[in-house]
Amino acid sequence: MTRIALVVSDVDGTLLTKDKVLTDGARVAVRKLRAAGIGFTIVSSRPTMGMGFLIEPLSITLPVGAFNGSSIVDAALQPIEQHLIGADVAQRSLDVLKAFGVDIWLFTNERWYTRSPDGEYVPHEKRAIKADPTIVADFTPHLAASCKIVGASSDAALLQRCEVAMKEAIGQEATAVRSQTYYLDVTPSGHDKGTFVTAIAKRLGIPAEAVATIGDMENDLPMFAKSGISFAMGNAADSIKTRATHVTDSNEHDGFARAMETVLRLG
Repeated sequence: MTRIALVVSDVDGTLLTKDKVLTDGARVAVRKLRAAGIGFTIVSSRPTMGMGFLIEPLSITLPVGAFNGSSIVDAALQPIEQHLIGADVAQRSLDVLKAFGVDIWLFTNERWYTRSPDGEYVPHEKRAIKADPTIVADFTPHLAASCKIVGASSDAALLQRCEVAMKEAIGQEATAVRSQTYYLDVTPSGHDKGTFVTAIAKRLGIPAEAVATIGDMENDLPMFAKSGISFAMGNAADSIKTRATHVTDSNEHDGFARAMETVLRLG
């Protein structure tokens, strides 16, 4: 088996607990990877602004992936490669979300826009990304700079139906996938966590077989497919677990750290 040279991790539901805490176990695990000569970085549906708080405690020096990997930034959060949704597709996405009555957010590289400051998941997102939204009456001026559009709802069944309708509405012009049961993300077409893994592996000059990935949601499946080994978190749905080469404990029981111990043994 090829020695693992790089680990790429999802953030929410994987590296962090449900309360958005980076545990001591996770910190120690990343230090052990580094001591063993194994690179480490993160990729997430989070906006760029929501990634910075992890850079210093994990001593990340490699590029990181925001917006499900459609934006690649350096450790100072400066863009290396960035892709946008496109104004026409962005408007179509907004129309679908409006029809389903879910809360709508639009992210550019610098800002988070919403029309509903009292939206159900606004406090949750503020705590998660450590940033406040910009309240707007109209998304139109920001459509051309859209990095990600989100539909947020606690009605998981409704959001699942919305995902189906969204895919029909945008086709191959953008990617629609739930990053959480309560978030439906629309991001630029042709770029996902899998393309991020491929880009970083190429940058390091290593084969896909030398990469380990870890995640918990459907948007993590593309990176599972582009890595030598993959870990599904214990809190992931069975449909995610069956697509990974390994299953670890949940994010509430240091599943990330346990998975890294396996990586170190395999190395």
